[in-house]
Amino acid sequence: MAIRYGCFFSYAHGRHAFMSKFKNDLVDALKCYLEPHFDSEKELFVDSEQLGGGDDLDRRIATALCESVCMIVIYTPKYEAHPYTRREFAAMQLIESERRLWYPLPSHLIIPVIMTRHPLSLPPQITEGMYVDFSRYTLATGDLKTNPDYLPDIERIVQRIASHYHFLKRYMPPEHDCSRFVLPDIPPEWRAIPPPHFPR
Repeated sequence: MAIRYGCFFSYAHGRHAFMSKFKNDLVDALKCYLEPHFDSEKELFVDSEQLGGGDDLDRRIATALCESVCMIVIYTPKYEAHPYTRREFAAMQLIESERRLWYPLPSHLIIPVIMTRHPLSLPPQITEGMYVDFSRYTLATGDLKTNPDYLPDIERIVQRIASHYHFLKRYMPPEHDCSRFVLPDIPPEWRAIPPPHFPR
């Protein structure tokens, strides 16, 4: 197995400017600050950039998840309502469990970024461990990669991904084959099940 991506971007697609602009701004900022940490790997896997119309989506997504160091979740209430994004989340949990056998994980592989808070409460799958809150973002916010209000959180994300990258490069079994990884079945709604327990 080779590491191909620093991070897999998991998000619910939006039709309007708010969700699209936030995703694009965050992608741009993370690419900018992740680039110095990697060798030849791409900074991010973003489906809108890497997937084509004739692709086997399940196969390409499963392989990209397996070949990614970490996963960014752009959390909105829409994210937890979509079966496909829940499958991506569950897939990265499986990958985390496997990698835990290879090396002592310094932290979770899933990094939630709160774009919009749920009006009742955030699900425990999102709040367990580190997450960053960008819910104050608006269309008037401007460029995330130069905005001092957001740079500390972007740096936290970058440092977490970089630390996992160096562990994975050192301890990943060379015979590990990502072509055999498959997406899990659609998990139940998040609020109907207790979250898996991971040490912080």
